[in-house]
Amino acid sequence: MPRLPTRSSDGVLSMQAKRAREILDSLLHGVDPIKDRDLSIDSVLQDPDVLRALLAAIEALNDSVARASRRSQLPRNIGRSWSPTEHEELLREFGANKPLAEIAASHGRTLRAIEARLQNAGLITAAQRQTEDRFASQESRRQSDGSISRDDVGVADKGG
Repeated sequence: MPRLPTRSSDGVLSMQAKRAREILDSLLHGVDPIKDRDLSIDSVLQDPDVLRALLAAIEALNDSVARASRRSQLPRNIGRSWSPTEHEELLREFGANKPLAEIAASHGRTLRAIEARLQNAGLITAAQRQTEDRFASQESRRQSDGSISRDDVGVADKGG
């Protein structure tokens, strides 16, 4: 089954997706989307299973549009691997004291990705990050911010 384009390059809901939603809504409400008149009472569209299928199709289209909308707001390179050239450029920009937000924008990455890359390269510490390292262990989070989580209560320090 072909994928229905849901957003144009400028983020506007595509004409195809709008028209598909209009057609599905019309059918769901028992109206012929072409002739704009009520469908006959003995139409297959009166069957509960068919109506449920139409509802599922509308929900899937809405989900697709919402996903495309969220995706259009993300940086262009999110989730992509770093090339050696891009990594070297990051190090060069960081060394030139370029603001991290500008570096993130120019690389099409999130600030979190830039900070993680710099931390892994040993150029910043966890405490210097503006964003939280969501992959850090509880121990390293506890060491960096001094807080103790509920899970840590009652756990004795073993050596140190």
